[in-house]
Amino acid sequence: MSGDPFKQKLLQVSNQLTETQLKDLTFLCGFIGKARLEKITQGYELFEVLIERKKIQHDDAVFLSDLLTQVGRSDLSDLFTTGNLGPTGGPNDPRDAEGVNINLAAEVIADHLGRNWRKLARKLGLSEVKIKNIERRGQQMDLEEVAMEVVREWRSTRRGEAKAEHLLVALRACEMNLTAEKVEERLREASEQ
Repeated sequence: MSGDPFKQKLLQVSNQLTETQLKDLTFLCGFIGKARLEKITQGYELFEVLIERKKIQHDDAVFLSDLLTQVGRSDLSDLFTTGNLGPTGGPNDPRDAEGVNINLAAEVIADHLGRNWRKLARKLGLSEVKIKNIERRGQQMDLEEVAMEVVREWRSTRRGEAKAEHLLVALRACEMNLTAEKVEERLREASEQ
């Protein structure tokens, strides 16, 4: 059975949402209109509306990824990170390659950032509201996962323009040179493989 991989992924997400999480998602999508939202009983119905409104597309599900993170489903949000969208291309797609670099950088940052995550978040240009949201969600996470949230949040605000190089610049601006060097080393190792 072949079909649209993106819609299959949306259906997979829809099937894993609880009723409460779906209500939370529809609440966050108040711009759709109350009458239309009241008719939504399944996640895929909400996703169809978001596709109609051009909030999500085959090659850009950042909006949905952010929503899922806000309702506590980072696991489902991860399905829509660069490199996981499906039709965006294969290993020769530059967006995919940059996504891999960002993921590698994020892993190193998560290992070394610790309690300095707010400083990095500010250097990456995240708003105070986003930082407070990460802080709130971070109460149930360890510091490594909070660091990953910072990178994920930054990446979603930059859309397709996020580059690992931007993370390096922000790390150096925070005087986290050792972490920046470790990121560079990891990226160098990956490019040599």
